[in-house]
Amino acid sequence: MLRTGEKLGAFIVPTGIGASVGGYAGDASSWARKFALCSKLIVNPNVVNAGGFSGITDNMLYVEGYTLDSFFKGEIGLRTSFNNKIGVVFDKSVPKEVLNIHINTINAVKTVYDIDIIGYEITEFPVGVEFYINEFGASVGKVENIETLKNSAERLLKKGADAIAIVCMFDDPEKDNTEYANGIGIDPVGGVEAILSHYISKEFKVPCAHSPAFADYSISADIVNPKVASEYITPTFLPCILLGLSNAPIIGNEVNVSMVDYLVIPHNCLGCTPVYEAIKLGIKVYAVKQNNTILNVTNDNLHKSEGIVVVETYQDCLELIKNN
Repeated sequence: MLRTGEKLGAFIVPTGIGASVGGYAGDASSWARKFALCSKLIVNPNVVNAGGFSGITDNMLYVEGYTLDSFFKGEIGLRTSFNNKIGVVFDKSVPKEVLNIHINTINAVKTVYDIDIIGYEITEFPVGVEFYINEFGASVGKVENIETLKNSAERLLKKGADAIAIVCMFDDPEKDNTEYANGIGIDPVGGVEAILSHYISKEFKVPCAHSPAFADYSISADIVNPKVASEYITPTFLPCILLGLSNAPIIGNEVNVSMVDYLVIPHNCLGCTPVYEAIKLGIKVYAVKQNNTILNVTNDNLHKSEGIVVVETYQDCLELIKNN
């Protein structure tokens, strides 16, 4: 519980593992927003990022995955922050016309939301992002020249940035995963996006999030599954990460893991750091069966912990939290 007496929860949906809720484009937002009405809520970007939209609310703490793990390990605390100064790093591989669309997007977000974006830097070398679905069905990838991101981010931090947004060039993912548009595939870029944001978060200990850029920035006229629709009506996914980073917490001592009352996570991806640490600390873990992933890491076959409560739906989980 926070010093204000308000409950503090964490609502996590890991990326790149085909989560049936939250594995697409902001499709876990509606549930996260309901949980945020009854407690302060830590969310990872994957929960609320939705292309040109964002599910973020004032009662959420937008925390990137590497920082989230460090927080649950007790290595760092968090401090609420508002109107962060954001610097944007662009991959040198981004073509001029695509860059121009992103610059227009930055200016639009600044104008509409009064978000403080101090400027952008273009990497000295192409970042070289590759992504694919591995033999286990998970989204993974590699980055050929990740150090060039560090240099550009460092320049922005020296100019006063509090948070870093990254935009790297990606090949068109549809040729590798056509099922995603139907709401049954895996987000093919999620795994490598985590590599990019984890790297900057680890190096600089600042809020960070990534948005992919694609050479084909046309808007599709095809009807797609509602879970992915937000990504099909915008030429850039940059708005959601700018909105999240604007009020993302920074490292500080205002909020620490001992204050967390509960963790909500899909029922069969319980092998991650927040779950292990929550069990150690006696934090209640709610494993939601409504949210299924490609993994099979459940309480029964891994932890066998009484601290993990398996619930059927997010609504069931929400009612338990409200009544406890």
